Amino acid sequence: MATTPQQVWATGDFSVVGTGIVIVGELLCDSIPVHAGDRVLDVATGSGNTALSAARRGCRVTGVDFVPALLERARERAHAERLKIEFKEGNAEAIPCEDAAFDVVLSTFGSMFAEPTRGAAETLRVCRSGGKIGMANWTPQGMIGEMFRVTASFNPPPAGVQPPSKWGVEEVVRERFGDAVSELKVIPRKVIFRHLTPESWVEFMKTYFGPTIKAHEAAGSRAPELTAAMVEVGRKFNQSGDSTLLALGDYVEVIATKA
Repeated sequence: MATTPQQVWATGDFSVVGTGIVIVGELLCDSIPVHAGDRVLDVATGSGNTALSAARRGCRVTGVDFVPALLERARERAHAERLKIEFKEGNAEAIPCEDAAFDVVLSTFGSMFAEPTRGAAETLRVCRSGGKIGMANWTPQGMIGEMFRVTASFNPPPAGVQPPSKWGVEEVVRERFGDAVSELKVIPRKVIFRHLTPESWVEFMKTYFGPTIKAHEAAGSRAPELTAAMVEVGRKFNQSGDSTLLALGDYVEVIATKA
């Protein structure tokens, strides 16, 4: 039986991985920019990074994800910061919210993993006319895009499924949103990954990151080859100058205004 996307992302604990990319949601909220009082939706919120960023800025925030355990982590974090956020279970391809319910719809490394046509349509549907859409998406040429290419070579996706990193290509983004948006900017960004060594980074991903875990399971007897290939990705992008890992992960911010 094929593994569903929900099962993939429920494997491991993405909340641990998410602690290393908190800055992405903070920057996205400032790039929009969100305003106090805005009705904001964070799609595929995970453990709530971007939802928390918007709530810290005085927005009225809802976060949606299809992994209940991650929503519980998000609620714990919101409670710790005394922030009022509504977290609900739901899929980026069928968002459980009314049409035009939000002034701003955000997603950091979330909606990019949905089926592109449905994901884009749902994002547009729940955003009001004149509202803003903000996405953070990994690029094909960056460290994470290359990591996904490596894992896909050991665990190929179903026929016809497009790489998620295509959401990091400006021409593709413009084609997918088309004339449903009146303005669109694609802004290159980098996030820094740090770990004790490239090898320890891969072991961390094998412990906590669902797609990496599932790829190793699918690789079977070739799993050591996959581990070695991921270590090489870490080494290729490493800029530390010593034995530690300090690597730049390329992504883009997509900032759009719904027509």
